[in-house]
Amino acid sequence: MPQLEEASIAVAIIGAGPVGLAAAAELAARGIATRVYEAGPDIASNVRDWAHVRLFSPWRYDIADAASRLLASTGWTAPDADGLPTGHEFVDRYLRPQSETPVLRRAIETGVRVTAIARTGLDKTVSINRDKHPFVLSIRSLDGSMRHDLARAVIDASGTWGTPNPLGANGLPAEGETELVQAISYGIPDILGRHRPLYEGRSVLVVGAGHSAANAILDLDRLRRSKPGTRIAWATRSRRLDRVLGGGANDQLSARAELGLLLGSLVTSGRVEHVASFPITAVRPHADGGVAVVAGSGAVERQIGPFDRIIVATGQRPDLALSRELRLDLDPWLESVRALGPLVDPGLHSCGTVPPHGYREVGHPEPGFYTVGIKSYGRAPTFLLATGYEQARSVAAAVAGDFAAAEDVRLVLPDTGVCAVPTAAASASGCCGGPAPVEANAGCAAYAGGQDGGGCKIPA
Repeated sequence: MPQLEEASIAVAIIGAGPVGLAAAAELAARGIATRVYEAGPDIASNVRDWAHVRLFSPWRYDIADAASRLLASTGWTAPDADGLPTGHEFVDRYLRPQSETPVLRRAIETGVRVTAIARTGLDKTVSINRDKHPFVLSIRSLDGSMRHDLARAVIDASGTWGTPNPLGANGLPAEGETELVQAISYGIPDILGRHRPLYEGRSVLVVGAGHSAANAILDLDRLRRSKPGTRIAWATRSRRLDRVLGGGANDQLSARAELGLLLGSLVTSGRVEHVASFPITAVRPHADGGVAVVAGSGAVERQIGPFDRIIVATGQRPDLALSRELRLDLDPWLESVRALGPLVDPGLHSCGTVPPHGYREVGHPEPGFYTVGIKSYGRAPTFLLATGYEQARSVAAAVAGDFAAAEDVRLVLPDTGVCAVPTAAASASGCCGGPAPVEANAGCAAYAGGQDGGGCKIPA
């Protein structure tokens, strides 16, 4: 096929969420044409799903530099740097105005899903002159029509929110999960708002050991104050809860610290029934109505319930189907970009530390393809928006050929105050693991600051 002039083809950005828009702003500042594809009917569709949740990272960490400069040219006034926005405010006061700037408005297309990416004229097995062939993206619109677009580079900022982990502890749907899905919610339902009728006065089980689970439990506790019949149970696979309960006074994000302290008080007071070491294998109808949840099988089977509702807050996983014809380098455990896997694996440490990193780390053997934002972390729950913004800045510089700027990666993140401690110390502090002891290296200084919980609840 005839080779196309690379500069005449736009850079494709998948996802019009905060990191995708930040990448578009960075490229626009360098005069590079972009096309932003958003699967939802409007920008930031994933954020809108948790619009009722208040971020625990203040505005100072939630706004990308390039986006701020772009908005300033329109007369936009930045929010109070110390304020804590809800997801709704995050969209209305920042993402919406950003998307409506003239340069980005022309670039964004909503209601279109990228279903697959390949190289023009080549499949995954062909190596010769691979980087000379533009990318081709299969695009499906909401009306079902299909088309193919070309791109000189692809930045995947599609996130993981749309592919939640199932209830089963083995990574597969638990027995009965599909059949009883009407009793199950995934993520962070709007318990105090539009989903309130599903939960008030009901018996509810929350499953998961991260900040999404914590938010759901705290909302259920607020609901119980007006509907005392509401019962709250919480199931976790592990006995250690130090990542969600947090580092207390050592956490540099006070709202995140408060989240952990409030959750811990609910458990110790008995207002939340915590069932630890409960790897779920099945969900079944209960003889008394509702559903029962099962761990183990056969003679070692344990059952709890009945429950009217189950909230599955067990995290998300990346959708890798769209990049099957590309050469990716992924961590075999987390499905993150390989370079980040050992640094964000929650099974290895609890503070989610990560050093400054840029286009090299989020790139792949497929030239010109980059994974940024929370998708770069794969299944790991540890992510802050500031991380994604710096990834986007470095990648945009590399795409523009400014490798000096791309290599100059700077990332300073607020400390979680929680680091991995020896097993004996964790056991001594009980099922929760407890906050980092005073003598522990709670600063995680070796990696310039830790982060946890999606920077907010972009679990996105």
